[in-house]
Amino acid sequence: MGQFSILGYVAVGGAFGACSRYLISEFCVMLFGRGFPYGTLTVNVLGSFIMGVLVSAFQNELLSAEPWRQIIGLGFLGALTTFSTFSMDNVLLMQQGAFFKMGINILLNVILSISAAWIGLNVFMKLMQHS
Repeated sequence: MGQFSILGYVAVGGAFGACSRYLISEFCVMLFGRGFPYGTLTVNVLGSFIMGVLVSAFQNELLSAEPWRQIIGLGFLGALTTFSTFSMDNVLLMQQGAFFKMGINILLNVILSISAAWIGLNVFMKLMQHS
């Protein structure tokens, strides 16, 4: 696969990931308001779950790694989730003196994202064992 093909796959996945991130974030603002970074939390947990499912699909050879790793793993999930936004959300909470919210946000993002990746990986593996 040529470098331009790979770049195209990443770009297409990234476009869908960025649009998905925007829509999910706006939906979270509509539901919960702007008092807590629910949008960032949601995309981080969702992205971790999808990554777990994706890795399990590769391990069980249900998807060939190429081009899906580039499309979904690098492009879509790379644009959907971002550590820089998570970091900035926490800096803003710190500047507002909202240290409790900042602590909760850090704990929830880390614990829920790691848990979601583990669940995605294991649930998909269990489903494959039963099919």
